Formats: sequence, structure tokens, C-alpha cells
Amino acid sequence: MKIRIESTSKIITLVVGGKDVPARVWQGETDGGIPVQCFITRIAPEIPKSDPDIDELTAEFERDLKRQADPRPTVEAIPLRMIL
Repeated sequence: MKIRIESTSKIITLVVGGKDVPARVWQGETDGGIPVQCFITRIAPEIPKSDPDIDELTAEFERDLKRQADPRPTVEAIPLRMIL
């Protein structure tokens, strides 16, 4: 399965191993057009240290990561039964 997602301004708390973990809600859709919600706790670029543009690419990634969409109404009401 492939999905395309975008960051939203919504943050929720997941319980993982008995501990609270903040997660940003990302929204998007599958290649087939089915809407999805993702709960992202960590994200990092995979830029090889040998890449001469590592600083520029890292800065670009950080700038892009700060952009956030307004969550769809269905994202605002996350069905907890759907969280693994």
C-alpha cells in the first residue's frame, strides 16, 4: 500500500508501553483515494552524511516539516478503535 500524507496541526497522546507519547496527526489518502489518518511520533530525513548538501537538505526538511494543514473534520474526531 502507498499513501500520500500531510502534517496537520493536531497532536494527540498515545499510550505506548504504559507511557504517554505525543503524536502528530497526519492526514491523506491511499493511491486508491481512501482517506487515512496517521499518528506520527517520530520522523527523520534519510540524508547520507556523505551528501555534500546535507546541511541544506536538512534545513529544507525542517522548514517543510513546520508547515501544517488544518485537520479534516474526520481527523478532529479520531475513532480510537482504529488505533493499533
